[in-house]
Amino acid sequence: MHNFTYWNPTKLIFGRGEVERLPEELKSYGKNVLLVYGGGSIKRSGLYDQVIEQLNKAGVTVHELAGVEPNPR
Repeated sequence: MHNFTYWNPTKLIFGRGEVERLPEELKSYGKNVLLVYGGGSIKRSGLYDQVIEQLNKAGVTVHELAGVEPNPR
């Protein structure tokens, strides 16, 4: 195996009303977003629609991967 360095900085933003910050937050990340979700609760809760609305406002292209199941279950 070759030597390598893996660096994966992660920024998590939590809280009421934080979805509205998406357009501003995404400015430094480019124009493509991969939205990964399981399916049921994100849509039942209305969060999916809120996120899609903000992503559209940001003018990004959204690629969706729906129906992802937890592993391990």
